[in-house]
Amino acid sequence: MTLIDFYIMSDRKPDARQLLACKIAEKAYKKGHKIYIHTESEQQSNSIDKLLWTFRGGSFIPHAVASHSITNKGETGTPVLIGHNNEPECSPDVLINLSHEVPGFFSRFERVAEVITEDAEQKKKGRERYKFYRDRGYELRNHTL
Repeated sequence: MTLIDFYIMSDRKPDARQLLACKIAEKAYKKGHKIYIHTESEQQSNSIDKLLWTFRGGSFIPHAVASHSITNKGETGTPVLIGHNNEPECSPDVLINLSHEVPGFFSRFERVAEVITEDAEQKKKGRERYKFYRDRGYELRNHTL
């Protein structure tokens, strides 16, 4: 069964969630995992794409933004895939969810990372996702940062 980790940050900066998502992706990548970062929009997908190149000096995380033009063969060779409106065709094992909703395909991943900030709307949506997972019997872990 999928393990759900909630990362709860006291930071309210607009890019705080995205920066933490990059750090989680880097850690998972270094451990040999394949990662899918699920975003809210194309704009956020592009922002994460750029941030993965610059968030830490000297860091290199091979990644790609999913699109309709990427085939299954193209996706499987990329350790980190970023997308916002489609289920990935490949089989990553870690999902980093930056969307306000629970992705319908979350249960096919071994791990899900939910990133929550102190922003009132983020907290509200995060509580809704927490309740969704809890009510379905998923193991939940909280990490206060």
